[in-house]
Amino acid sequence: MQLEEKLESSKSIPDIFEVVKEVVRKATNSERAGLMLGLAEMGGNEGFWIGAFYPVGTNMIVMNKTPLRKIVETNPKLFNAYCFHILLHEYLHSLGILDENTTRRATYEISRTVFGDGHIVTEMAKDIRQFLPYITYPESSWAPPGELDIELVEGFDRSSITYIR
Repeated sequence: MQLEEKLESSKSIPDIFEVVKEVVRKATNSERAGLMLGLAEMGGNEGFWIGAFYPVGTNMIVMNKTPLRKIVETNPKLFNAYCFHILLHEYLHSLGILDENTTRRATYEISRTVFGDGHIVTEMAKDIRQFLPYITYPESSWAPPGELDIELVEGFDRSSITYIR
């Protein structure tokens, strides 16, 4: 099955992440095991939302529930592409690409190489604000305001856990 078909047929965020890992492995020959995904209500501030963040030195990506909910309510066809884009970006951070501009460029180049120009994933990587005008990328120094109530997503990074069946 082609990667585009795998992404389109993904039924869950863990399914989408498996496509992200395969894409990154093919594009960069890099991978990382043992990541967790947390979902948290991070809302937004004065006209912007954080899509997700990767706390450096951890094994967790935290996605904001607010844009996920907005997409499901307004345009569910964007859900898989949005999750792919956000997870690709944060996965690259987890692989050590910490500079935000470098990560954005790598996200775009990988998306374009795998899906081609004009594909929704590539268009999101080029400028996600076309789809979600208030989404923004946090700088590496950004920290969530206060303590987050993080809901762990079961089955995330499942291909890395081969010893439990």
